Amino acid sequence: MTDSITAGRREIEALVPHRDPFLFVDEILKQSERSITTRWTIPTDADWFRGHYPGQPVMPGVLICEHVFQSGALFVSNALGGLEQADGVPVLTKIEFARFRKILGPGSEVETKVQLDEQVGPGWFLSGRVMNEDKVALKIRFVLSQTGAMKRSFQEERD
Repeated sequence: MTDSITAGRREIEALVPHRDPFLFVDEILKQSERSITTRWTIPTDADWFRGHYPGQPVMPGVLICEHVFQSGALFVSNALGGLEQADGVPVLTKIEFARFRKILGPGSEVETKVQLDEQVGPGWFLSGRVMNEDKVALKIRFVLSQTGAMKRSFQEERD
């Protein structure tokens, strides 16, 4: 796969099953055989800000992680040539070494790079870095697995 540049919401929705209000990627900026770079602007009117540190809204870290995982799912779907029924959807199977380095709030724009570290069977071992205003907001490692490949593997073990 050569570097591909830019994809908007419609192309993103063709690659992952997520939809508003739980789609946390606005744009794919670049993808290569080993990485993807995405962008997301955290909504100013997101309902979670009402209750997460009212009066001083802080973006929940778990949702920043979800943004990275969705970026990784986009990478996997693109690498597989699209969201195919036989492959299933990429799902999170492991999280490692999450390090939060910067507080994000409503309206923060993040640029995220997810890189492929290794692929073993249906497992895609990835690392992600979320940047905001040229500063690292989050570094994390995680594994996504293809549900269809996992299901076939479990079926083969039982047969």
